[in-house]
Amino acid sequence: MSSLALLVAVLLVLVVALVVGALVYLTHRHPVWAVPLTAGLVGATLLAAVVAPIVVR
Repeated sequence: MSSLALLVAVLLVLVVALVVGALVYLTHRHPVWAVPLTAGLVGATLLAAVVAPIVVR
């Protein structure tokens, strides 16, 4: 794995961790939004599960 690819992977992991933390805080402050956010995250997870194997090749 090249240094650039490793750097991009680490950056993406940090950005995803930041977004997940923000969403957890948002649902903590506004519990009514938990169901729509959960549905959106499930959709994003399914999309990532389809795209990830294609990108890895």
